[in-house]
Amino acid sequence: MKISYDPFWKTIKDKGLNQYILINKMGVRSSLIHKLRHDLDIRVSTLSDLCELLQCKIEDIVELKEE
Repeated sequence: MKISYDPFWKTIKDKGLNQYILINKMGVRSSLIHKLRHDLDIRVSTLSDLCELLQCKIEDIVELKEE
């Protein structure tokens, strides 16, 4: 199984957000955006912080896909 952050991109689009807003207005680090873009490992606490920031559930940010 492989972690995918595809739901994150759908969630921010549905909320009318983009990378610029997340980084420059909401304080999300560009390094985190890079990790999300490339499906790299992210701490669970960071996922929790994103859920709080975006007011969403964890499944709105991450999913498991078969390789």
